[in-house]
Amino acid sequence: MRAIGNMDVAARRERQKSLMLRAWILAGLFFMALPGTLLGFSNLVAISAHHGLGTLPAAWMEGHGHAQMFGWIGSFILGIGFYSQPARKSVLRIPLGCFVLWTSGVALRWFANVYAWHWRTLFVVSASAELLALLLFLSAARYHKMPETGEGKSKPSIELWMISVFVGTAGLLAGVVFNLVECLRLAVAGASESFPHVLDQRYLVILGWGFLAPTVWGFSARWLPTFLGVGQPQARLFRCALLMDVVAIVAALFGQVPAATILLMITSITVLFALGLAGRPRSKAKVQGIHASFPVFVRIAYVWLVIAAGMSVWAALADVHNGVWGASRHALTVGFAATMVFAIGPRILPHFGGVYNLFSKRLMLVSLVLLQCGCTLRVTSEPLAYEGFSLFAWRVLPISATLELAGVLVFAFNVAMTYAKGKSFFAESQLNESSAA
Repeated sequence: MRAIGNMDVAARRERQKSLMLRAWILAGLFFMALPGTLLGFSNLVAISAHHGLGTLPAAWMEGHGHAQMFGWIGSFILGIGFYSQPARKSVLRIPLGCFVLWTSGVALRWFANVYAWHWRTLFVVSASAELLALLLFLSAARYHKMPETGEGKSKPSIELWMISVFVGTAGLLAGVVFNLVECLRLAVAGASESFPHVLDQRYLVILGWGFLAPTVWGFSARWLPTFLGVGQPQARLFRCALLMDVVAIVAALFGQVPAATILLMITSITVLFALGLAGRPRSKAKVQGIHASFPVFVRIAYVWLVIAAGMSVWAALADVHNGVWGASRHALTVGFAATMVFAIGPRILPHFGGVYNLFSKRLMLVSLVLLQCGCTLRVTSEPLAYEGFSLFAWRVLPISATLELAGVLVFAFNVAMTYAKGKSFFAESQLNESSAA
C-alpha cells in the first residue's frame, strides 16, 4: 500500500510539473504573438512607409525585442528547465513564484517601452523582477543531481549538451544583469526610455550569441542524435565552438567587432559539423506524431545560423544604416532560433505537457513554410532597403512581416489546441487507477 501511495504522489507531482510547463509555454506564445511579433509587424510597416525609422520611437523596437527574447524564448527555456528538474515536495512553489516574477517583469517592460508611463520606475521594477526570477530558477537548479554511478566507477563528467546550456544560462544571467544596470542608469540620468545605440549593440551580442545560440546548440546536442539519427556530437569540435563563441563575445564587448564576427562565422560552421548535420544520418529520423519534413527544417535552421554569422562579418565591415546588422540579427533570431522552436517544439512540447499527439501535422508544416518565406524576404530585402540599394525593397518588408506573423499565429494556435484538445495521458492513468480500485 505504501508503494502504491508513493506512486500516486509521484504521478501527481509529474502532472503538476506538466501543468506548470503548459503555463510557461502558453505565456511564451502570448509574448511571441502579441507583444512580440505583432508589435514588430506594426513597427516594420511604419518603417517601410517612411523609408526609415522616421518618428518611430526606438523604445518600441526594444519593447518588441525584449518580448521576443525574454517573453518568448526565455519563458520556453525556463519552463523546460523547471520541467527537467527532479520533482520535490514543493513542485509548484518556486516555479510559480518564478513564473509570476518573470512574466510580470516582461509585461511591465513592454508596457513601459510602448506607453512610456512612469517608465523610470517600471524599468527598474521590471528588470529587478526578471533578475529575481532567474535567481530563483538557478537556486532550484542547484538540486539537479548528476546520474549516479556504481561502486568503483569514477565520478561522471558533465555531459556535453549541459556545458552548452550552462554557457547559455550564464549568457542569460549576464544579459539580465546588464539590463538591470542600464535600466537603473536610465532611471537616474536617462533622457529617453531606450538604450544608447552602441550599448544596445553590445547587449544584443550577449543575448544573441551568449544566451540564445549556445542554449539552442545544447538542446540540439541533447535531442538531435535521437530525433535525426545523426549520432553523438563530436566533443572536441563542439567544445572548440563554445570556446570560440565566448572569445568572440568578449572581443565584441571590448570593441573588436570585425575580429568577433569572423570568429562567430567560424564558430557557426564548426557547430554545424560538430552536430553531424553536414553529413548523412546514421539512422532514420524519428518523425512519429509530427510532419515528416522535420529533419529538413532543422538543417535549414543551421544554414540560417551560418548566414547570420556571415552577414555579421559584412555588417562589421560595410554597414552604414544598420540594415545589414538588422538582417543578421533577424537571420539569427527568426531564421535560426524560431525555426528550431517551430521544428522541435511540436516534437517535445506535447509530451512534456502531458499530451499524446500534436494537434495538426499540416499546421506544423504551414507555420514553418510561412516563417521561412517571411524570413527569406526580410533578410534579403532589409539590407537593400536600409542601405539605399533598392526602393522596391521597402515594399517587400511589410510582406515579409505579414508572412512571419501568419507563421507565428499558426504555430501558437497549433500548440494551444494541442493542450486544449489533445488526449492527456494523465487522465488515462487516473482512469486506470480508478478501474483498479
